Amino acid sequence: MSGKLYVVATPIGNLGDFSPRAVETLSSVDFIAAEDTRVGAKLLNRFNIKKPQISYFEHNKRQKGQYIASRLLEGESCAIITDAGTPAISDPGVDLVDICRDMGIEVVAVPGPSAIITALSVSGMECGRFCFEGFLSTANKNRVSHLEETAREKRTMIFYEAPHKLLRTLKDMLKYYGDRRVALCRELTKLHEEVVRTTLAQAVEMYSEKAPKGEFVLIIEGYQPTEGEKDGPDEDDMLEEVRALMEGGAPLSSAVKETARKYNISKNALYKRASEMKSETGEN
Repeated sequence: MSGKLYVVATPIGNLGDFSPRAVETLSSVDFIAAEDTRVGAKLLNRFNIKKPQISYFEHNKRQKGQYIASRLLEGESCAIITDAGTPAISDPGVDLVDICRDMGIEVVAVPGPSAIITALSVSGMECGRFCFEGFLSTANKNRVSHLEETAREKRTMIFYEAPHKLLRTLKDMLKYYGDRRVALCRELTKLHEEVVRTTLAQAVEMYSEKAPKGEFVLIIEGYQPTEGEKDGPDEDDMLEEVRALMEGGAPLSSAVKETARKYNISKNALYKRASEMKSETGEN
């Protein structure tokens, strides 16, 4: 009979948030898969847990994932922990869970701290409907595509960001989203916890004057159509603009890119429809 994989949430700052069930689980498994065994050792020492650790992180997840699964199939049990928060959320732990599910290995959640929900709960922003967007890519093409795709997202959006990348991210959000409300949550549950409620424009000004410190969770107000405004641009109007640009000599890709930028939408869906239009009309 195979063992079990326990997905154990760990504190995002305050060790007092570690649950009795999590302590009991880590104390009872055969071994622990940790994102960073040095960080894991501090947690284990704090709660007097003496269990062997193996490293499991982004750059060894394929090799170690199969190794962990093989041990579980032999009947051992394992707990996966990340440096802070819930494994598998913007974390390579999702790959291990996927492997175990495919192999029929039971996966058990031991819930606890999550930076996403913690930040949202103290942001004062709309919590009824929200979406988690993770980190923006540092690659410009993927970054712009992500921002374009979410520019008209009506739900409250949650992003992670590192301090050295924060100002660029705020500037890009201001450019693509406009000046919306934002809650900047940093060092959550720690001694210097801070939640700043402001606007994107004011946040850019603030962090242009002082360097940000600590890891940030950004809570961004969803898109709010103005009175009388359509939820989105009219597709027929956009296709007509693409057609006009093409008649003026622009290739399809350039015409779609320019139109998508004008309407602040993702070019992927527009390109598909424009390609279909081109095929239907037999345009060259």
